[in-house]
Amino acid sequence: MPGTLYLVGTPIGNLEDITLRALRILREVNLILAEDTRRTRKLLSHYDIHTPLQSYHEHNERALAPRLLDRQAGGENLALVTDAGLPGISDPGTYLVKLAIERGLPVAVIPGPTAFASALVVSGLSTQRFAFWGFPPRQGRERAEIFRAALDDSKTAIFYEAPTRLARTLKDLAALVPDRPAAVVRELTKVHEEVSRGTLAQLAGVFSEREVKGEVCLVIEGKPANAKHSEETAGPAKEADAVTLVENLLSQGYERKEALREAARCLGLSRRAVYSALLTKKIPAPKEREAERF
Repeated sequence: MPGTLYLVGTPIGNLEDITLRALRILREVNLILAEDTRRTRKLLSHYDIHTPLQSYHEHNERALAPRLLDRQAGGENLALVTDAGLPGISDPGTYLVKLAIERGLPVAVIPGPTAFASALVVSGLSTQRFAFWGFPPRQGRERAEIFRAALDDSKTAIFYEAPTRLARTLKDLAALVPDRPAAVVRELTKVHEEVSRGTLAQLAGVFSEREVKGEVCLVIEGKPANAKHSEETAGPAKEADAVTLVENLLSQGYERKEALREAARCLGLSRRAVYSALLTKKIPAPKEREAERF
Protein backbone atom coordinates (compact mmCIF):
# COMPACT_ATOMS: atom_id res chain seq x y z
CA MET A 1 0.00 0.00 0.00
CA PRO A 2 1.27 3.51 -0.78
CA GLY A 3 1.83 6.03 1.95
CA THR A 4 0.14 9.44 2.26
CA LEU A 5 1.38 12.91 1.42
CA TYR A 6 0.26 15.22 4.26
CA LEU A 7 0.06 18.99 3.70
CA VAL A 8 0.61 20.27 7.22
CA GLY A 9 -0.32 23.78 8.33
CA THR A 10 2.26 25.31 10.68
CA PRO A 11 2.20 28.52 12.78
CA ILE A 12 2.58 31.86 11.01
CA GLY A 13 4.18 33.29 14.15
CA ASN A 14 3.23 32.08 17.59
CA LEU A 15 4.40 28.47 18.00
CA GLU A 16 1.30 27.65 20.06
CA ASP A 17 -0.86 28.01 16.95
CA ILE A 18 -0.48 24.40 15.83
CA THR A 19 -3.01 21.59 16.14
CA LEU A 20 -2.56 18.39 18.10
CA ARG A 21 -3.18 16.45 14.90
CA ALA A 22 -0.39 18.32 13.10
CA LEU A 23 2.05 17.48 15.89
CA ARG A 24 1.06 13.80 15.76
CA ILE A 25 1.50 13.63 11.98
CA LEU A 26 4.90 15.32 12.15
CA ARG A 27 6.02 12.71 14.68
CA GLU A 28 4.65 9.72 12.76
CA VAL A 29 5.66 10.35 9.14
CA ASN A 30 8.86 8.94 7.67
CA LEU A 31 10.08 12.26 6.28
CA ILE A 32 9.26 15.97 6.60
CA LEU A 33 9.75 18.15 3.51
CA ALA A 34 10.53 21.71 4.62
CA GLU A 35 10.88 24.93 2.65
CA ASP A 36 13.55 26.09 5.12
CA THR A 37 14.93 23.34 7.35
CA ARG A 38 16.40 25.86 9.80
CA ARG A 39 13.01 27.42 10.55
CA THR A 40 11.21 24.09 10.67
CA ARG A 41 13.85 22.64 13.00
CA LYS A 42 13.02 25.36 15.55
CA LEU A 43 9.40 24.25 15.51
CA LEU A 44 10.30 20.57 15.79
CA SER A 45 12.77 21.24 18.61
CA HIS A 46 10.14 23.20 20.52
CA TYR A 47 7.87 20.14 20.50
CA ASP A 48 10.65 17.54 20.83
CA ILE A 49 10.04 16.01 17.38
CA HIS A 50 12.96 14.19 15.76
CA THR A 51 11.58 13.13 12.35
CA PRO A 52 14.15 13.38 9.50
CA LEU A 53 14.03 16.63 7.49
CA GLN A 54 14.52 17.13 3.74
CA SER A 55 14.90 20.55 2.12
CA TYR A 56 12.15 21.11 -0.46
CA HIS A 57 11.68 24.48 -2.17
CA GLU A 58 10.92 26.10 -5.52
CA HIS A 59 14.49 25.66 -6.78
CA ASN A 60 14.71 21.90 -6.28
CA GLU A 61 11.10 20.65 -6.36
CA ARG A 62 11.14 19.63 -10.04
CA ALA A 63 14.13 17.38 -9.48
CA LEU A 64 13.07 16.00 -6.08
CA ALA A 65 9.32 15.47 -6.55
CA PRO A 66 9.47 12.28 -8.67
CA ARG A 67 11.91 10.59 -6.28
CA LEU A 68 9.90 11.59 -3.22
CA LEU A 69 6.71 10.22 -4.73
CA ASP A 70 8.52 6.98 -5.52
CA ARG A 71 9.15 6.69 -1.78
CA GLN A 72 5.49 7.40 -1.07
CA ALA A 73 4.43 4.79 -3.62
CA GLY A 74 6.67 2.34 -1.76
CA GLY A 75 4.73 2.87 1.48
CA GLU A 76 6.38 5.87 3.17
CA ASN A 77 4.34 8.75 4.63
CA LEU A 78 5.54 12.28 3.81
CA ALA A 79 4.68 15.62 5.43
CA LEU A 80 5.12 18.87 3.51
CA VAL A 81 5.48 22.11 5.48
CA THR A 82 6.44 25.66 4.52
CA ASP A 83 8.07 28.43 6.52
CA ALA A 84 4.64 29.41 7.85
CA GLY A 85 1.02 28.65 7.08
CA LEU A 86 -0.42 26.17 4.59
CA PRO A 87 1.74 24.63 1.83
CA GLY A 88 0.79 25.82 -1.64
CA ILE A 89 -0.38 29.33 -0.61
CA SER A 90 2.31 31.52 -2.24
CA ASP A 91 4.75 28.74 -1.24
CA PRO A 92 5.96 25.44 -2.74
CA GLY A 93 3.51 22.54 -2.76
CA THR A 94 1.21 22.83 -5.75
CA TYR A 95 3.53 20.95 -8.11
CA LEU A 96 4.07 18.04 -5.71
CA VAL A 97 0.33 17.72 -5.03
CA LYS A 98 -0.51 17.77 -8.73
CA LEU A 99 2.08 15.09 -9.47
CA ALA A 100 0.85 12.90 -6.60
CA ILE A 101 -2.73 13.14 -7.84
CA GLU A 102 -1.67 12.24 -11.38
CA ARG A 103 0.00 9.12 -10.01
CA GLY A 104 -3.05 8.20 -7.93
CA LEU A 105 -1.27 8.65 -4.59
CA PRO A 106 -3.17 9.73 -1.43
CA VAL A 107 -2.99 13.40 -0.42
CA ALA A 108 -4.40 14.76 2.86
CA VAL A 109 -4.45 18.25 4.39
CA ILE A 110 -3.85 19.00 8.06
CA PRO A 111 -5.46 22.46 8.51
CA GLY A 112 -3.60 25.28 10.18
CA PRO A 113 -3.18 29.07 10.23
CA THR A 114 -3.29 31.02 6.97
CA ALA A 115 -1.97 34.58 6.92
CA PHE A 116 -4.31 36.05 4.31
CA ALA A 117 -7.47 34.69 5.98
CA SER A 118 -6.33 35.92 9.39
CA ALA A 119 -5.53 39.36 7.96
CA LEU A 120 -8.94 39.55 6.31
CA VAL A 121 -10.96 38.87 9.46
CA VAL A 122 -8.94 41.30 11.60
CA SER A 123 -8.98 44.08 8.98
CA GLY A 124 -12.58 45.04 9.68
CA LEU A 125 -13.42 44.98 5.95
CA SER A 126 -16.06 42.81 4.30
CA THR A 127 -15.44 39.06 4.48
CA GLN A 128 -18.44 38.02 2.37
CA ARG A 129 -16.58 37.94 -0.94
CA PHE A 130 -12.83 38.34 -1.33
CA ALA A 131 -9.98 37.67 -3.75
CA PHE A 132 -6.44 36.69 -2.78
CA TRP A 133 -3.86 38.07 -5.22
CA GLY A 134 -0.62 36.84 -3.62
CA PHE A 135 2.51 38.94 -4.16
CA PRO A 136 2.11 41.64 -6.85
CA PRO A 137 4.71 41.89 -9.64
CA ARG A 138 7.53 44.23 -8.72
CA GLN A 139 7.18 46.49 -11.76
CA GLY A 140 5.94 46.84 -15.31
CA ARG A 141 2.63 46.62 -17.09
CA GLU A 142 1.52 43.42 -15.36
CA ARG A 143 1.76 45.17 -11.99
CA ALA A 144 -0.45 48.04 -13.14
CA GLU A 145 -2.98 45.67 -14.72
CA ILE A 146 -3.27 43.54 -11.57
CA PHE A 147 -3.78 46.60 -9.40
CA ARG A 148 -6.43 47.94 -11.74
CA ALA A 149 -8.24 44.57 -11.85
CA ALA A 150 -8.18 44.25 -8.05
CA LEU A 151 -9.45 47.78 -7.47
CA ASP A 152 -12.21 47.47 -10.09
CA ASP A 153 -13.58 44.34 -8.39
CA SER A 154 -16.35 44.53 -5.79
CA LYS A 155 -14.64 41.81 -3.73
CA THR A 156 -12.24 42.66 -0.90
CA ALA A 157 -8.68 42.33 -2.25
CA ILE A 158 -5.81 40.78 -0.29
CA PHE A 159 -2.13 41.04 -1.21
CA TYR A 160 1.06 39.77 0.35
CA GLU A 161 3.94 42.25 0.10
CA ALA A 162 7.58 42.44 1.09
CA PRO A 163 8.23 45.04 3.82
CA THR A 164 10.78 46.85 1.63
CA ARG A 165 8.20 47.33 -1.16
CA LEU A 166 5.15 48.18 0.94
CA ALA A 167 5.54 51.98 0.75
CA ARG A 168 5.78 51.96 -3.06
CA THR A 169 2.82 49.60 -3.41
CA LEU A 170 0.64 51.81 -1.20
CA LYS A 171 1.71 54.86 -3.19
CA ASP A 172 0.82 53.18 -6.50
CA LEU A 173 -2.58 52.05 -5.21
CA ALA A 174 -3.34 55.42 -3.62
CA ALA A 175 -2.69 57.11 -6.95
CA LEU A 176 -5.61 55.10 -8.36
CA VAL A 177 -8.16 55.23 -5.51
CA PRO A 178 -6.82 57.43 -2.70
CA ASP A 179 -10.02 57.29 -0.60
CA ARG A 180 -10.46 53.49 -0.67
CA PRO A 181 -10.45 51.98 2.87
CA ALA A 182 -7.69 49.47 3.53
CA ALA A 183 -5.64 47.82 6.26
CA VAL A 184 -1.97 46.92 6.58
CA VAL A 185 -1.64 43.83 8.77
CA ARG A 186 1.92 43.13 9.91
CA GLU A 187 3.60 40.37 11.94
CA LEU A 188 0.39 38.44 12.68
CA THR A 189 0.43 36.44 15.96
CA LYS A 190 3.95 37.68 16.78
CA VAL A 191 5.20 39.99 19.52
CA HIS A 192 5.05 43.09 17.31
CA GLU A 193 1.69 42.36 15.64
CA GLU A 194 0.20 45.52 14.16
CA VAL A 195 -2.97 46.43 12.27
CA SER A 196 -3.04 49.87 10.62
CA ARG A 197 -6.38 50.99 9.15
CA GLY A 198 -7.28 53.99 7.00
CA THR A 199 -7.62 55.07 3.38
CA LEU A 200 -4.94 54.08 0.89
CA ALA A 201 -3.77 57.70 0.80
CA GLN A 202 -3.49 57.83 4.58
CA LEU A 203 -1.62 54.53 4.76
CA ALA A 204 0.72 55.58 1.94
CA GLY A 205 1.61 58.67 3.96
CA VAL A 206 2.17 56.73 7.18
CA PHE A 207 4.38 54.03 5.68
CA SER A 208 6.39 56.37 3.47
CA GLU A 209 7.98 57.77 6.65
CA ARG A 210 8.85 54.60 8.56
CA GLU A 211 10.93 51.48 8.25
CA VAL A 212 8.86 48.31 7.91
CA LYS A 213 9.94 44.83 8.97
CA GLY A 214 8.33 41.41 9.06
CA GLU A 215 5.54 39.69 7.15
CA VAL A 216 2.94 42.01 5.62
CA CYS A 217 -0.63 41.54 4.34
CA LEU A 218 -2.51 44.35 2.60
CA VAL A 219 -6.33 44.20 2.63
CA ILE A 220 -8.33 46.62 0.44
CA GLU A 221 -12.08 47.24 0.39
CA GLY A 222 -13.86 46.22 -2.82
CA LYS A 223 -15.11 48.78 -5.31
CA PRO A 224 -18.37 50.28 -4.00
CA ALA A 225 -21.48 50.29 -6.18
CA ASN A 226 -21.45 54.10 -6.57
CA ALA A 227 -17.73 54.31 -7.44
CA LYS A 228 -18.32 55.01 -11.12
CA HIS A 229 -20.41 58.08 -10.42
CA SER A 230 -17.95 59.43 -7.86
CA GLU A 231 -15.04 58.96 -10.25
CA GLU A 232 -16.86 60.74 -13.07
CA THR A 233 -17.45 63.78 -10.85
CA ALA A 234 -14.04 63.88 -9.19
CA GLY A 235 -12.71 66.66 -11.45
CA PRO A 236 -9.43 68.34 -10.35
CA ALA A 237 -8.74 65.74 -7.69
CA LYS A 238 -8.61 63.03 -10.33
CA GLU A 239 -6.23 65.10 -12.44
CA ALA A 240 -3.95 65.50 -9.44
CA ASP A 241 -4.03 61.71 -9.00
CA ALA A 242 -3.10 61.35 -12.66
CA VAL A 243 0.12 63.26 -12.10
CA THR A 244 1.14 60.88 -9.29
CA LEU A 245 0.15 57.82 -11.30
CA VAL A 246 2.15 58.91 -14.35
CA GLU A 247 5.20 59.49 -12.15
CA ASN A 248 4.83 55.97 -10.71
CA LEU A 249 4.43 54.38 -14.14
CA LEU A 250 7.50 56.19 -15.46
CA SER A 251 9.51 54.91 -12.48
CA GLN A 252 8.37 51.37 -13.34
CA GLY A 253 9.84 51.60 -16.85
CA TYR A 254 6.85 52.73 -18.93
CA GLU A 255 7.50 54.94 -21.93
CA ARG A 256 6.09 58.43 -21.38
CA LYS A 257 3.38 58.05 -23.99
CA GLU A 258 2.32 54.67 -22.59
CA ALA A 259 2.24 56.10 -19.06
CA LEU A 260 -0.20 58.84 -20.13
CA ARG A 261 -2.48 56.33 -21.82
CA GLU A 262 -2.43 53.98 -18.82
CA ALA A 263 -3.16 56.79 -16.35
CA ALA A 264 -6.08 58.01 -18.43
CA ARG A 265 -7.56 54.53 -18.63
CA CYS A 266 -7.10 53.78 -14.92
CA LEU A 267 -8.67 57.03 -13.72
CA GLY A 268 -11.44 57.37 -16.32
CA LEU A 269 -10.10 60.70 -17.60
CA SER A 270 -9.56 61.89 -21.14
CA ARG A 271 -6.02 61.58 -22.35
CA ARG A 272 -5.93 65.30 -23.03
CA ALA A 273 -6.91 65.99 -19.39
CA VAL A 274 -3.97 63.90 -18.18
CA TYR A 275 -1.63 65.66 -20.61
CA SER A 276 -2.85 69.08 -19.41
CA ALA A 277 -2.34 68.09 -15.79
CA LEU A 278 1.24 67.10 -16.55
CA LEU A 279 1.94 70.40 -18.30
CA THR A 280 0.54 72.28 -15.30
CA LYS A 281 2.88 70.37 -12.96
CA LYS A 282 5.76 70.76 -15.44
CA ILE A 283 6.36 67.00 -15.65
CA PRO A 284 8.13 65.92 -18.89
CA ALA A 285 5.55 64.62 -21.37
CA PRO A 286 5.59 63.41 -24.98
CA LYS A 287 5.91 65.94 -27.76
CA GLU A 288 2.72 67.82 -28.62
CA ARG A 289 2.20 65.97 -31.91
CA GLU A 290 2.42 62.63 -30.09
CA ALA A 291 -0.11 63.81 -27.52
CA GLU A 292 -2.53 64.76 -30.29
CA ARG A 293 -2.40 61.21 -31.74
CA PHE A 294 -3.09 59.23 -28.58
